[in-house]
Amino acid sequence: MKSRILIVEDDSSLVEGMALILEDAGYQVTIAHNGKEGLERFRGQTPDLVISDVMMDEMDGFHMLDQMRKEQAGSPLPFLFVSARSSRADMDTARRLGADDFLPKPFGAQELINAVRARLDRWRVVHLAGTREAHLQTVILLAKAVEARDLYTGRHVERVRRYALALARALDWDDEALAVLDFGSLLHDLGKLSIPDALLNKTGPLTEDEWLLMRKHTENGAHMLDQVEHLRPAIPYVLAHHERWDGTGYPRGLTGTEIPIEGRLMAVADAFDALTTWRPYSTPHTPEEALLKLRDGAGSQWDPFLVETFRAIFERGELTPILDMIDDAPERTPAASES
Repeated sequence: MKSRILIVEDDSSLVEGMALILEDAGYQVTIAHNGKEGLERFRGQTPDLVISDVMMDEMDGFHMLDQMRKEQAGSPLPFLFVSARSSRADMDTARRLGADDFLPKPFGAQELINAVRARLDRWRVVHLAGTREAHLQTVILLAKAVEARDLYTGRHVERVRRYALALARALDWDDEALAVLDFGSLLHDLGKLSIPDALLNKTGPLTEDEWLLMRKHTENGAHMLDQVEHLRPAIPYVLAHHERWDGTGYPRGLTGTEIPIEGRLMAVADAFDALTTWRPYSTPHTPEEALLKLRDGAGSQWDPFLVETFRAIFERGELTPILDMIDDAPERTPAASES
């Protein structure tokens, strides 16, 4: 979705030029020609960023900003002043009212684009930090609900989350992508809530029909997340973590880079935890043995580049604290279910 920018400027030629520059850069632009009109546009649809001149008829930029900041929708809104007036007093007034930046006129097209991108990027990080904690508490509750129903799971979800975050950081993912990963890793087995207890905790091998039902947990989990708007970006982690590089995985049989990077990353983290922890059908491997198995399966089951990156962070010692979280074998035999 395009970021919405409100430009408030009484110079018609300048505002039209700014609008063309920003629209060409991929933004959705709304124009107002004075502070009063800008305030009306703001109240009609809250933008993602306001760019405003200072000196305008009817209502100047300072007064408009002051009014916006008094309203709930305007309190966190990024605000950029553009003005030929750039005295220390003007800049002090802008900062006191809560402006994020002050771009002196005249300015070039790239200067404008850079200023807009910087303000929007900062707002996304701040907004994400502000909402993430509340969302995370809900996600943790859901993850614990999955753990409570699966006798095997233990601290599997938390370990997979940490492995996945370590791998993503090694790939230089940004803060926004890491926040989505945080949710996705915790919820990757959410669909198991739709699997009957008797099947989820069955002792012994599953029948073909039972496997077919168990494998539906990826699609069921994705459907659950689709009902919650702020969790939709995490769907690829839930839907695609059982796809295989060679196309023999499920639910869609995707191959190679057709598989979303989120699913490929989750598959590596999930498999490593499965290989290094107790299972009803196998004993734990050492981390070194597990890495050899991942490398053997690179190019058939897992993304080769991600496997090598995971090996590198293991060799740097970054996974040691997570490996220390591994549980002992449970006292009673759990189901032969998947991770």
